[in-house]
Amino acid sequence: MTDSTLTALARIHGTVSVVGSMNADYTVTTERLPRPGETVNGGPLQILPGGKSGNQAAAAARIGAAVQLFGAVGDDANADFLLGKLGDAGVNTANVLRVEGPSGTTVITVDAHGENTIVYSPGSNAQVSVEYIESMRERLIASGVLGLCLESPIETVTAAARICHKAGVKVLVNNSPFMAVLPQELIALCDILLVNEHEMAQMLGITEPEHDDWSAFDWHAALEQLRELGFEQTIVTLGDDGSVVLDAIADDVIPIAPVAVTPVDTTGCGDAFMGTVLAGLASGFALHEAAQLASYVSAYAATGLGAQASYGTTAQIKERFARR
Repeated sequence: MTDSTLTALARIHGTVSVVGSMNADYTVTTERLPRPGETVNGGPLQILPGGKSGNQAAAAARIGAAVQLFGAVGDDANADFLLGKLGDAGVNTANVLRVEGPSGTTVITVDAHGENTIVYSPGSNAQVSVEYIESMRERLIASGVLGLCLESPIETVTAAARICHKAGVKVLVNNSPFMAVLPQELIALCDILLVNEHEMAQMLGITEPEHDDWSAFDWHAALEQLRELGFEQTIVTLGDDGSVVLDAIADDVIPIAPVAVTPVDTTGCGDAFMGTVLAGLASGFALHEAAQLASYVSAYAATGLGAQASYGTTAQIKERFARR
């Protein structure tokens, strides 16, 4: 880990709002992922804290940001479990709703190479309403940046973006779970888009490179296409090949180097990346600086099992990569 990145990690201090989902992740490890109709043996079932928004909030809080989370849990045992784990990570959950019914859940299978399959059941996340978000207006805009994903109703996501955009709060939208066509209003309210390479290709209607080799891809052309869609700044993550910042404002393409680790479980690594970008932007870092920092934080997350359970503190991440 470079000295400059170590220094940047120690300077995280900003305020972040995250609107969205919290899930209990029912996780089983297997030698390989099952094919359709096939049964494979797995290890012990583990229940781990997750949900894209909860993960993003936890990742940002672990490295020093002041994070408040807005969303809903149910009236089951998972609700106390999720709120307790988020509190342990340093996330402010005082504004989270409690509603009737089950909390959000996911069923996750992880193979010996750290790859996974995920099935999402929204539960209480589907009850995060526009009215609730509007009642949280003053608390939402108290932060420097807003993080959104699409595990909440799209009208709620758009309402949160509208409130924060109007107040001058930077809005970062992660198009996941993926929607091929985002509402035009949401695009107009979004400052930064975060997608992976496959999602970007589907949004732009382009063919992906053979063998998933993006080294010769025309990123400047993608920048222009994304600008035409309405996105001035985009981060495209490339898995273990790093990421690319497409900045139409500066008319610049900035590759972000990958951080090599031996993965144990990649569940939640994208959320760790997103949470770190939120924390970096809220702390005054440029987009490419926040993305570089996120490479290290998400790489650390890949070395542990689960999503939030694998996220490191500033001290843990510095210790892990300072030896490089």
